[in-house]
Amino acid sequence: MKDMTKDILTGAAGRRRNGVGDPLGPNSEIGRKLKQYYDELVSDDVPDRFAQLLSQLEQTEPAQKKD
Repeated sequence: MKDMTKDILTGAAGRRRNGVGDPLGPNSEIGRKLKQYYDELVSDDVPDRFAQLLSQLEQTEPAQKKD
């Protein structure tokens, strides 16, 4: 059993060194879906109300620093 595990690990390391194979292995589909979700989330516009709140915060920060 140990020899089989060693062979599997050695093969995986060799594929990574040679640039062949998927480093995520069976989890690659999950990784692709997460990246797709993240990219969609980042590209969404900021809601108007949130942008207004950020603007108000930026205006009050300089006033607080002067005090």
